[in-house]
Amino acid sequence: MIVGVPTEIKPDERRVGLTPSSVNELTNDGHDVIVQRGAGLGIGASDGDYEGAGAQIAADPSEVFASAAMIVKVKEPQAVERAMLTPEHLLFTYLHLAPDGQQADDLVASGATCIAYETVTGPGGGLPLLAPMSKVAGRMSIQAGAHHLESRQGGAGLLLGGVAGVPSAKVVVIGGGVVGENAIEMAVGLGADVTVLDRNTDVLDRLAKRFNTKLRTVYSTAATTWDFVTDADLVVGAVLIPGAKAPKIVTEDMVKVMRPGSVLVDVAIDQGGCMETSHATTHGEPTYLVHDVVHYCVANMPGGVPRTSTYALNNETLPFTLVLANKGVKAALEADEHLRKGLNVANGKITDLAVAEALGYDYVAPLDALD
Repeated sequence: MIVGVPTEIKPDERRVGLTPSSVNELTNDGHDVIVQRGAGLGIGASDGDYEGAGAQIAADPSEVFASAAMIVKVKEPQAVERAMLTPEHLLFTYLHLAPDGQQADDLVASGATCIAYETVTGPGGGLPLLAPMSKVAGRMSIQAGAHHLESRQGGAGLLLGGVAGVPSAKVVVIGGGVVGENAIEMAVGLGADVTVLDRNTDVLDRLAKRFNTKLRTVYSTAATTWDFVTDADLVVGAVLIPGAKAPKIVTEDMVKVMRPGSVLVDVAIDQGGCMETSHATTHGEPTYLVHDVVHYCVANMPGGVPRTSTYALNNETLPFTLVLANKGVKAALEADEHLRKGLNVANGKITDLAVAEALGYDYVAPLDALD
């Protein structure tokens, strides 16, 4: 199979779909790989590194899309990229379709087969291709939140961990999954006063055992969410419903009564955000104010650390990329129910139930759409 890797063009996105070592694995299996010139510069990988791994270098994205049967990316295809997709293409990348009707419409119209990293499942029920970026985003959420609590960034002028004789900042993490646990680890490590809200008592029990008295665990209700969010200095939204739009947990009424200079970091923004006052921002302009509260809602947070993120992502995506290239999409999906969960669009049909429900499409089972 010919595998293509275009340069990412979403603003401030410097990750790349395949590392040179991943390319080498594909070429060793007999596949051809075409990489757009300069695609790996954001992770410190030169065109020569890719050529040394067996790739061909393409001058522009049109050459990549015209030549390759499988396109491997990181972020969802932008409009100009979607226009280059055809029914002969297999697209393997993050999609986050539920809050993005225009992208879904374009992918359906293209006829391409589109597998989303974020809905591929694991044997234990997790999301193995989302997990590495969730870990990065969770850790970055505290890093970003601490920075924007500084007065020059519009924050309240607080040091997250305080100092002797001065209280630590109050951090509230909404959701105790992969993002939340990594955010908690960073916040606890910096000495913050940390609370996690979740409705899964097993999750709360696991986190309580891990962090002991350094973490306050609270069952999430409307009342407890109000009490802890409105008293927080930093709130991290880490809520995820696989494939679906994120529920709005933090309301505008809560934001109105938060202390001026408090910070909200909405890690769920790729799925529409879990805060009523959130809208997507970029690394170039990461924040805005609503009711004197700083909102950090960067939609591709791990793109800020592209080298770490790309290698962490490739560690998880490469086995699936190899299976798709070696077996072909239909045989690969027939053989692996977990990879099959990643199929979101095929032959003009929506094949993920949560996406279909969010966008008003008829749902078609994955294998039926491939027939």
